[in-house]
Amino acid sequence: MAKNFLLALALLSLALAGGCAKGGNGAGNGIVIHVSDGNLPVIYATASVTFTAMVSGTSNPAVAWSLSGTACTGNPNPCGMIDANSGVYQAPAAVPNPPSVTVTATSRADSTARGALGFNIVPVTVSVTPSPVEVGHGLVQQFTAVASPDNAPQTFTWTCTVGGGACANFASSTSGVAVYTAQEAPCGNGCVTVSAVSTVDPAGCADPTDCTIAKVSVVASRLVAGSYALRFSGFDASNNPRAVAGTITVAGNGTISGVEDLLTSSGPAQHMITGGSYTPSVLNDNNTNNAGTLKLTTGAFPDQYQVVLDAMGDFQLLEADGNGKGSGVMQKSAMNQFNAAAQTFVFGFTGVDSHGMRVGFAGLLPLDGVGAIKTGAMLDSNDNGTAMNSPAGGSYKLDLAIDGLWHMTVTTATTQHFDFFVAGGQTSKVPNPLTLYAISTDPVDATHPALSGAMEFQDPNTTYDQTALNAFAVSNLTGLDTGSNTMVSLVLAAGSSNGNISGSFDANNAGTIVAAQSFACTYTSGTSGRYVITLLGNGSICTAPALPFVFYASGANRGFLLDQSSPAVMTGAMDPQDTSVIAPTQLPGTYAAVTESGATSGVSPTAANLLLTSTGNQTFRVAGTQYPGAQTVTGTYNLSFNGTGPITLTAPAASYVFYAVDATHLEMIDVEAAVTNAAVVFAQQ
Repeated sequence: MAKNFLLALALLSLALAGGCAKGGNGAGNGIVIHVSDGNLPVIYATASVTFTAMVSGTSNPAVAWSLSGTACTGNPNPCGMIDANSGVYQAPAAVPNPPSVTVTATSRADSTARGALGFNIVPVTVSVTPSPVEVGHGLVQQFTAVASPDNAPQTFTWTCTVGGGACANFASSTSGVAVYTAQEAPCGNGCVTVSAVSTVDPAGCADPTDCTIAKVSVVASRLVAGSYALRFSGFDASNNPRAVAGTITVAGNGTISGVEDLLTSSGPAQHMITGGSYTPSVLNDNNTNNAGTLKLTTGAFPDQYQVVLDAMGDFQLLEADGNGKGSGVMQKSAMNQFNAAAQTFVFGFTGVDSHGMRVGFAGLLPLDGVGAIKTGAMLDSNDNGTAMNSPAGGSYKLDLAIDGLWHMTVTTATTQHFDFFVAGGQTSKVPNPLTLYAISTDPVDATHPALSGAMEFQDPNTTYDQTALNAFAVSNLTGLDTGSNTMVSLVLAAGSSNGNISGSFDANNAGTIVAAQSFACTYTSGTSGRYVITLLGNGSICTAPALPFVFYASGANRGFLLDQSSPAVMTGAMDPQDTSVIAPTQLPGTYAAVTESGATSGVSPTAANLLLTSTGNQTFRVAGTQYPGAQTVTGTYNLSFNGTGPITLTAPAASYVFYAVDATHLEMIDVEAAVTNAAVVFAQQ
């Protein structure tokens, strides 16, 4: 069943967690009976449960057990069976209709003395991830299965089918992990299906509500034909900052071409991409579909990346050419979504000024669809603690010679120039807004910092008043402390529609760890989606280290954050949290994870393929491969009901806290005091 059904089961497990009742309708000569199921989280179909009765008021503790309920008539009883003497209950294989059942213990000493406990029987449902997923021909993809409720056995019967028959190479056992090697000819539209059925569920996928079937498309290469946009930032071999934005086109025969803008401390430079290649991983780790090496022929560094891929084929990039370090993303382009009409974008840029000090920009740009930035454009900046807010204007145009390249001029007191490239997303689906990758093209001087970042389509269906912040959202923040080490935070908070915002945050401030600090602060709304929000406060009165942030919203509880005035220049983004991320059983799956390029060269960027699994009994494990070095990852994770939790790795040893944005997107930070240059890690199925 769909993952959001697991939320219902998680909530149900709380509602049904144990209980007791006193019997006798006031009679029974003082005999009182308490019935318990041992505080089981939930009773699922086929489960075996031993009920107990605590009897007081008589020297005879014996009771007789029975079942009752609207559906509990017939032979066999649709509600299951209970041993009248032992209290051992066997739930039925199918959920009765209605599913509510009452178990009653009647005193053997006095039949008017009774205790009862009501509960619902729930089905065992199975979710398989990833889905949908593209698998390269000849490559290997792991699938995970998880049964819900959490206390159901995590044992499965797997099936892989294509064209009405069995897949050529599919390996599985009764565990929650199966391995598929795509030996079938390339085919699309979910031509291959992978399913798992709980070994305790006789109906299985015959009841479509009991299982989720993964849809698989086989592709010739994970680098599929079409256009991509890329964005990268990091540091060269001399620890000087640099950034890249560009576009590549992959032809049907696999040849690569395109253009990139490289921004360094010396200023901007543009390079044509005249070739390249993508080579899948050769590691024997059942993960070749999700890792490999991307090379781009540009005549400059960076030109080689270790990549990890998510299910839909987005590339997370880690520099691997030995000439610097950094990370980024390459995403399939949605060029047809851009500039068909007037569109408004909000943006968040970071970089350095001519003195190498940290700079952040955020703002709003209404584009008219024919080349002008309309009235209402706004820009905020923070250059090493010096803040500026200004109306803006300008223009934009398509490069007529280079496909996929756009130029933009933004005018405030200073005129600045940017190139941008259309990445992925939609203008009609709020959860996945159209995104553009931008990079400045001016020589770096006293009035022109080196900047790069993202622009997100602003949802026109959102009313940008105080109600646009009245649900829980996850925010990530990065900045520098006075010693030039990083400060990173993850925040979970919700506004109240009347200017109050509260929640909690975790932080690693140059090795000083803040754990689950609660705060209650305030926010104000302006016009067109510009807000001022105070975050990172301490306690109910929002004391230090609280900072005011300007927030430009691209939708409800979504947008870019910029510290208004501190030298830390905290920058980041906010995303609405999907509250179906409640049960830890929703997270099993394969994740592509990469560090956001840090605010300092002291950050050691990494990328990883993480495999999250459930082994039952509330045990949740982390496995996979981390780069550089192709290190084996082992560890555990857990998840609280607010969507946060720890990830503790035994190899390589590390401690993270993660915040779940939804069931397929996690954000993490390292929370070890020895790590003074932490970065935000983004993980996506």
